[in-house]
Amino acid sequence: MKDTNKQFDEAIACCKEIFTKKLYDYGGAWRIMRTESVTDQIFIKAKRIRSLEIKKENLVGEGIKPEFIGIVNYAVIGLIQLAYGASDTIDMQPDAIVKLYDKYVSDAKNLMFAKNHDYDEAWRSMRISSYTDLILMKINRTKEIEDHKGKTLISEGIDANYFDMLNYAVFALIKIAEGEAE
Repeated sequence: MKDTNKQFDEAIACCKEIFTKKLYDYGGAWRIMRTESVTDQIFIKAKRIRSLEIKKENLVGEGIKPEFIGIVNYAVIGLIQLAYGASDTIDMQPDAIVKLYDKYVSDAKNLMFAKNHDYDEAWRSMRISSYTDLILMKINRTKEIEDHKGKTLISEGIDANYFDMLNYAVFALIKIAEGEAE
């Protein structure tokens, strides 16, 4: 039996290490970004993953793993921006940002476990390319909701889509760590 809890934590530890190193290098420079821009950053990463999956050729030298890590980290940034809004300055200290990172990752993990209970860890039987497509679909949904100024008639909001993108990216990182083809 695979230990999803441990695998999730290991994937997140890798993402958080990169997030905190970039936080040290750049501070919270991303605080200036509106959520629409964060969504577009996730789109760029997911689009590159899909391109590499289809073309089977990589001219930049980085595979899909760093892009999935980027999706996790930008999803957290998106959740922070939704909660606090964009700022014209770097208005948060790194310690506060790391605490928010941990909070949103914990929320995502709790959501993942609730869905895993109901769906019986169906994600384990899926292909990495399906996670890519699902992330791209969630991005399109998010863009539609953003175009409607956050209003929905029946659907979950932008935050739910960011959480799902984060969890699909973690699933991909787990599969990559298990040795599935990158």
